[in-house]
Amino acid sequence: MSPLAHPIETPAPLVSGEVGIRAIRIRDARTLQRLLTENRTWLEQWEATYPGGGGAVPGSTPMRPVIRALQRQQRDGAGITFVITYRGQVVGQLSLSDVSGGALRSASVGYWVSQEVAGRGITPVAVALAIDYAMTSLRLHRIEICIRPENTASLRVVEKLGMRPEGRRLAYIHIAGAWRDHDSFAVTSEEIPDGMLARLGAAPLREGAGTVQ
Repeated sequence: MSPLAHPIETPAPLVSGEVGIRAIRIRDARTLQRLLTENRTWLEQWEATYPGGGGAVPGSTPMRPVIRALQRQQRDGAGITFVITYRGQVVGQLSLSDVSGGALRSASVGYWVSQEVAGRGITPVAVALAIDYAMTSLRLHRIEICIRPENTASLRVVEKLGMRPEGRRLAYIHIAGAWRDHDSFAVTSEEIPDGMLARLGAAPLREGAGTVQ
């Protein structure tokens, strides 16, 4: 299916309690490069790789061109990438990718957070913020998250969000040097009439709240 027929407008920062998401910007480059470098061992086991080798290690090359490419996707209506914030500081990244319009109106969510803040309930709130944004501002109908069966931390995220399991996709994505199975989880707008934040029991949305570094 095709992307949205219009650019995705940059939303104001979205905040729930101490957790927020905001659209990625060029000046995030240095912070994200530092986090990717410091969390190399923590993240590399879940990162996509190229069959046969090749491709730069995340954090090993300048981030500005990467961010510009992500912003082009936003202008093309194909996706939007956010930074995740905790207590006003950038601690990770979240993407709404493969955004489709037309009769499908869906997207996939991917994310990572720094090991230093893992286990504090940050990711479920950030994902809930993104899902509610996608279903209200972008008027999407279905959101999907695909997770390796070994990734217990991410499985806890979809469990907390109550996302519906849809089965296993065999040899779905090339990760850490091999084709890896993924379990698919999804939610549609009819399943969360009051929004994902409400289902999670998180603090209500505060749009554009606070100063985010």
